[in-house]
Amino acid sequence: MVTIRADEISNIIRERIEQYNREVKIVNTGTVLQVGDGIARIHGLNEVMTGELVEFEEGTIGIALNLESNNVAVVLMGDGLLIQERSSVKATGRIAQIPVSEAYLGRVVNALAKPIDGRGEISASEFRLIESTAPAIGQKASSVAQVVTTLQERGAMEYTIVVAEMADSPATLQYLAPYTGAALAEYFMYRERHTLIIYDDLSKQAQAYRQMSLLLRRPPGREAYPGDVFYLHSRLLERAAKLSSSLGEGKLEAFAQFASDLDKATQNQLARGQRLRELLKQSQSAPLTVAEQIMTIYTGTNGYLDSLEVGQVRKFLVELRTYLKTNKPQFQEIISSTKKFTEEAEALLKEAIQEQMDRFILQEQA
Repeated sequence: MVTIRADEISNIIRERIEQYNREVKIVNTGTVLQVGDGIARIHGLNEVMTGELVEFEEGTIGIALNLESNNVAVVLMGDGLLIQERSSVKATGRIAQIPVSEAYLGRVVNALAKPIDGRGEISASEFRLIESTAPAIGQKASSVAQVVTTLQERGAMEYTIVVAEMADSPATLQYLAPYTGAALAEYFMYRERHTLIIYDDLSKQAQAYRQMSLLLRRPPGREAYPGDVFYLHSRLLERAAKLSSSLGEGKLEAFAQFASDLDKATQNQLARGQRLRELLKQSQSAPLTVAEQIMTIYTGTNGYLDSLEVGQVRKFLVELRTYLKTNKPQFQEIISSTKKFTEEAEALLKEAIQEQMDRFILQEQA
């Protein structure tokens, strides 16, 4: 017969009571309603914040962007191929942030600040928000590799961080890449360093943001870009600053480069704009007659200056004025007498431009 010892049972119960942990953890969760094209719609997540990181059941991280009345639209930081409908999602309580440290110098990372140069993990104990109040994106892998090789050959990678998302990366990561670069640059700025950040092609970020906005069903604007696309870039560029002496006098300079893969027609239009700006420059106390103004504007707007370097434009125009006065005086007389740019005057001007262009090219080649 088994003897029941009341004191032993009492001690066991007392120990269990003492070890009982009454801590209750409340988690903000939701359920996946729909997923596709890098966007997931979640039911629940009632207390999620705009820009908060959320974690899916299979490990994918996303950013909550649209907080709607009956669901939350989340952009995925990855392909999300393993996410299934009705799977669970939990809010992390953290706004999108990346790890930062001195160890990032000389490394190539993606928009999540994870190394992609095959040189191992990067240790970091601090984090910075990717956005704060106020780098390469969408390029071919070969283009990024060429830039990195050049930096290495010149010894610049020792003090450079390359943040790159390739042309085939998800739109979410292409959108995040410049913000990641800015957060890394700010880390050094607040440590009394002088930092330069170069955004090589912000048009790719705008295109990625347009794609995300259309999938989120936000109202489109001109050329289907959302209305806040300009605010998108101002939030980046306005982070450049010179800190006060009390904050260490660190400095962050920002430079945004125009797109490098424009079509030929657009490149020609931009090149002509440079020459038109150059021809409009005028020395102080050097007025032009009406005939000279017509000659100058006609030469630029009709593409006669397109074949010249920008630095040659003013020299050519000065010599053209002299040539026109000396060899085509009828042009000035027609403009003065008729007050009109007649067909005869246009024919004289065309002839003078062509003759002077031939002379100018020969002089430059000599």
